[in-house]
Amino acid sequence: MSKALVILSELNHRDIDWMINHGIQEHIESGTILIYEGQPIDALYIVLDGNLSVSVAAVGDREISRIGKGEVLGEMSFIDGRLPSATVKALDKALVLSIPKKKLSEKLEQDVLFALRFYRAVTKFLSSRLRNTVNRFSEQPQSSPSPQTVPNAEEIDQFQDGSSKFDWILQRLKTQANCDCRVKGI
Repeated sequence: MSKALVILSELNHRDIDWMINHGIQEHIESGTILIYEGQPIDALYIVLDGNLSVSVAAVGDREISRIGKGEVLGEMSFIDGRLPSATVKALDKALVLSIPKKKLSEKLEQDVLFALRFYRAVTKFLSSRLRNTVNRFSEQPQSSPSPQTVPNAEEIDQFQDGSSKFDWILQRLKTQANCDCRVKGI
């Protein structure tokens, strides 16, 4: 399950409204580096559209992963305060919702219930990612899936809830953009 869907499944509609209202839609051109390994970032990003490549200097700047619609970037640096451990580059035109780190930190300090839901969501995602990594390196035969890789009913419900909230964000941003265009006379 994508990071955004896990996170969104834990947040309520007011939380998501806050993210939409305080986030900035950024159009990223193909070839643009969004995050540089070892350099500070000032936002948490939700990928709304497009494909991005993740590379790491330790393996010769080779691509280790691809990121697409529905993923979150910068959450680890936000949580632990360390510099990014990878470089993220747009493979084609992309659209991200950039939530400024300063505003998010202030919201987390002021709204205890939002903080609880946000940190719970990030914790659940990181736990899931760690389990998947352990499973990949385990000695189990590849022909039979381990119990942890088969989603249970709760995970399926979370996926559906997170997916509907992600669609809701896209619709709200589209509506907001249409309103902004009329107001600005574009």
